[in-house]
Amino acid sequence: MLVVIALGGNALLRRDQSLTAENQRENARIAARALAAVARAGHDLVITHGNGPQVGLLALQGMAYKPDETYPLDMMGAETEGMIGYLIEQELENALNHDRTVASLLTQVRVDPDDPAFASPTKFVGPVYDHDEAERVADRHNWSIAQDGQTWRRVVPSPAPVEIPDLKVIRLLLLHGTIVICAGGGGIPVIANPDGTLTGVEAVIDKDATSALLAEGLGADALLLLTDVDGIYRNFGGDTATRIDRLTPQEARKLDLPQGSMAPKAEAAAQFANGGSSRVAGIGRLADALAILEGDAGTRVMGAERT
Repeated sequence: MLVVIALGGNALLRRDQSLTAENQRENARIAARALAAVARAGHDLVITHGNGPQVGLLALQGMAYKPDETYPLDMMGAETEGMIGYLIEQELENALNHDRTVASLLTQVRVDPDDPAFASPTKFVGPVYDHDEAERVADRHNWSIAQDGQTWRRVVPSPAPVEIPDLKVIRLLLLHGTIVICAGGGGIPVIANPDGTLTGVEAVIDKDATSALLAEGLGADALLLLTDVDGIYRNFGGDTATRIDRLTPQEARKLDLPQGSMAPKAEAAAQFANGGSSRVAGIGRLADALAILEGDAGTRVMGAERT
């Protein structure tokens, strides 16, 4: 089977953990063990990952160096995609005893410049500020800001991915049996100019949406969306919370789930599974990756005829 695996932010940084190189490498090592188990079971893998904390750290470093200058988000996305890809690639090669080739690919993802998201920024990025400081920084850099809990942060557009121009490169690598790490952080956001050239834009693409588009484009058999909880729950956080084993795409889309965490995963799973009766999407813990694929853990989303 060809399996696209989307690693949540916990793959390199667990909740309340410091963003150090040592922590990220150790977590990459743990993730690599789960990924290696899927590869050893005979499956071909394409791996995506988040990059939110890493982009935030880069933004902080940039502001400390030259407060009046900021790096564009597409460049910061490329930097973090390379760094995280390197860690996962190396640890996965080690976990597989170098029996499989592994490659990281900086991946451009095209978005529509007319996407309504550009007129309504919602995605938090970068450091936190108090209200007055946030207004000063926003005025200096022409940013949009919004309240995030007790603090204020920059918000940027989160347009939908529409095309992965590098898909042909990924297919070529898969043809030679290579495990591919790509589309980190949802991919590097680009738009097409009238002459067909591509250019980066100030945006962040949802990682799970890109992973679903990637799985569709590659004709994958399965999409795994891995996080630090063991599946989708009814009444999550309540006394009657119960994990859901199986869902149809229609059922997944009807669930009332947190927009900042599980809702994008349920939507991505439904989008992929709705594309064919043979497709399976799974949501659950990183450590349970192979068990989710085999139907023994997590929440699986698939067509009604397969439930």
